[in-house]
Amino acid sequence: MTDQATNQQQFAIQKIYIKDASLESPNAPGIFQEGQWQPEVNVQINTAAKSAAENQHEVVLTITVTAKQSGKTAFLVEVKQAGLFMLSGFPKEQLGGMLGAYCPEVLFPFAREAISELVGKAGFPQLLLAPVNFNALYMQHQQQQAQQAGVAH
Repeated sequence: MTDQATNQQQFAIQKIYIKDASLESPNAPGIFQEGQWQPEVNVQINTAAKSAAENQHEVVLTITVTAKQSGKTAFLVEVKQAGLFMLSGFPKEQLGGMLGAYCPEVLFPFAREAISELVGKAGFPQLLLAPVNFNALYMQHQQQQAQQAGVAH
């Protein structure tokens, strides 16, 4: 019975926090007079995970959004949304998916809200990021790593 209990998978969110946030609006106030707001928006998403203690992992979801209007940078906002997660009983191959896809998926709504709030406080229209399929991103990253490992050998 104790073997079964120790092999049981456990997941818990211990803390969700902003590790870093920044916003730049280098062309304000002139950018507000550039005509109708139709920005060119570029979104970059990165994730990182590291062990914080036994069965405890910090996952950081970094989202960088750059908006350009008429070729000029309207704003650049970056949020590093982090979380402290307790994971135990997961096999190594499953732990990677939890840290690389599931945990970032938990963090995304918090990062999305922080970005929207920062952009609004900078005087721009609300920016709502579209949902992200972190499973697909994780699988794509795994395939790229496998291809690079194949090339290296």
